[in-house]
Amino acid sequence: MNNKNQKLELTWIGKGEEPKLEPRILIEQPEYSYGDPNSGNMLIHGDNLLALKALEQDFAGKIKCIYIDPPYNTGAAFEYYDDNVEHSTWLNLINQRLRVLYMLLSDDGVLAVHLDDQEVHYAKIVCDSIFGRDNYLNSIIVRDSHPSGLKLSSKEKTIIKTKSHILLYRKSKNTRINPIYQSRYEWDTHYNTFMDSDLIPKSLKGVLIENNIISSNYRIDSSSLKGNKFREFCFNNRNKIFQSTKELPDNARQISLENRDIVYKYIDSNNIENFAFNGRRLFPLTKSIQNVGIDGQTIEDFAKLLCDFWDDIDFNNTQNEGGIQFPASKKPEYLVARILTMFSNKGDLVLDSFLGSGTTAAVAHKMGRRWIGIELGEHAKTHCFPRLKAVVDGEQGGISKAVNWKGGGGFKFYTLAPSLLNKDKYGNWIISKEYNPAMLAAAMAKQEGFRYTPDEHIYWKQGKSSEKDYIFTTTQFITVEMLDGIHDEMKPDETLLIACKSFQSECSSRYPSRITIKQIPQILYGKCEFGKDDYSLNIVNAPIEIKDDELETSFTEDDIDENKQTNLFGE
Repeated sequence: MNNKNQKLELTWIGKGEEPKLEPRILIEQPEYSYGDPNSGNMLIHGDNLLALKALEQDFAGKIKCIYIDPPYNTGAAFEYYDDNVEHSTWLNLINQRLRVLYMLLSDDGVLAVHLDDQEVHYAKIVCDSIFGRDNYLNSIIVRDSHPSGLKLSSKEKTIIKTKSHILLYRKSKNTRINPIYQSRYEWDTHYNTFMDSDLIPKSLKGVLIENNIISSNYRIDSSSLKGNKFREFCFNNRNKIFQSTKELPDNARQISLENRDIVYKYIDSNNIENFAFNGRRLFPLTKSIQNVGIDGQTIEDFAKLLCDFWDDIDFNNTQNEGGIQFPASKKPEYLVARILTMFSNKGDLVLDSFLGSGTTAAVAHKMGRRWIGIELGEHAKTHCFPRLKAVVDGEQGGISKAVNWKGGGGFKFYTLAPSLLNKDKYGNWIISKEYNPAMLAAAMAKQEGFRYTPDEHIYWKQGKSSEKDYIFTTTQFITVEMLDGIHDEMKPDETLLIACKSFQSECSSRYPSRITIKQIPQILYGKCEFGKDDYSLNIVNAPIEIKDDELETSFTEDDIDENKQTNLFGE
C-alpha cells in the first residue's frame, strides 16, 4: 500500500466548508472616538471574523504582534460570554479566524493564543497546519489561580487546575525575540569563585571574610542577597566573581587541562574574551546582572531570564483593573505587557480580535504601540471605550507607573457596515438601503480589490488598484454621452472599471480596452456570502435581526452627488 501522499491532520464537522466572507467597510462613529485623531489606533465594534476580513486589504502583512484570548470552550457560562460551543463548532470558528490572522501578521510577527487545557492541544494542531510546525516557538505555562476557596471544597475527585497556556507562533524565521529578565531575590550559590587582577582563583567566601563583608561562620546560601553589604560587594565586583561550567570549546578545554591550576584566557567565536580553569569555563557574574522591567523602563539588578513558566503574575486583583469590572476572564495588564515586550517594539502594530474589556489595547497604548481591537459585545462601548478613554487621559492603574505612562494619543471607534446585499421579500438580492452613495462606492472598491481614495477634483476617480487603474461606482444610468465625457478626461495610459445599476447597451463596447462596465448587484453574485452578520464565537449579544422588507431599497439619479463624495474614514 502506497502511503506516500497520506498526511496526518485534524478533522472536524464543517472543515473545508468555510464561507466566502464579505469584505465589509468600516464606518467611524465619531461620538465614541477620542483623543488624537491621527494616532492610527482602531477600536472596532462588530463580529470579529468579518472585522478581520475588513482589515485584510489594508493591513495584510503589517501586524507585528497578535494576542488573542478566545473563549476556552469550558462549558462555563460567564456574564458576557456563553462559553459552551460544541467541539467541532469551536474548531471550525477558531480555524477561520486563525487563517485571517495569519494573513494579517507581518513576516517577522508573532501570534499568541491564550487557552486552557480544554482546547489548547487541538488549537496547536490547527496552528501547526496554518503556520507550519517549524514556526511553533513555545507554549508559555501561566499560573492563573491558586488551589483555594471553592476549588478545595469541591467533592469531585480531580486534580485542581491552576494554569493556562499561551501558544506562540512566528510567521517566519525573521522573528526576533526581546529577552525579558526578572529580578533574582536569591543568591545563586554556583557563583563561588573570586578572581583577582592577577588571575588567581580564590574562594568567594574567603574574600568576603577578608573584606569584612561577612563573618567566618556566615553561610552563603540562597537568602544572601537580602544582606545589603553582600549585595553591594557582589554588584560592584561582578567581573571578578565566577561560576564554572562545562561549556568550553574542545581546544580550550584541552589546553586548560594541560595547564592545571592556571587560568587560561581564550577568544570565543564571537570574538569575546573568556576564561578557563582546569578544563571548565569560568562564567562571570556580570552575565547575571541585566536590565529588569518591561519595555525599556528598567533598572540593573541581579537577574534571571524569563522562560516558559510564569508563576509570578497576580491574577487575583485584576477584576477592576482599568476602572472596568470584567470578572472571570480578564487578563492582567502585566501579562499582556510581557507578550508585547517580547515580540514588539515601540511604534509596532498590535492586534487583539477578542478584546473583551480592552486590556490588550490599554497596554499597547501605554507602551507606545499602535493597536487595533475588535469586540462584538456591547461592552465595546460600555467597557472598552471608557477604559481606553481613561488611558488617553492618563489613567494610573495596571502597568502605568512601570512604564511611566502620563496619558496622550487617541483612537477612532468603528462599526462594521451592514451587508452590502440583502434579499427582498421576493427572494431577490438588492442593495441595502443603509448604504449611501459614498458607502456604496467604498464597498464596491473593496469588493473589486481597489483602495477607496476619492480624488478631490475628478469625480470618477473614486479608488485605484494601481497608479493608472481606477474604479467608479454610481447609481446613475450610464449613457454613451457620459462615457464619452469620462473617456475624454482619461490619460492615454489610464484604465477604468465602472460599477453601475444600468447602462446603455452601446457602452459595453464603446472603449473595450480602456473602460469596463459592470452592473450591480450582478457583479457581486457568487463573490462571497452576503446577508450574514454573525459569525460569532460564543458571544451572547447577537445583532438584532432586520426583516427583509426593511432592507428593500433602490437608488435614483438624485441620490448621489459625484463631486461631493466623503471619505468614510474621516481623513
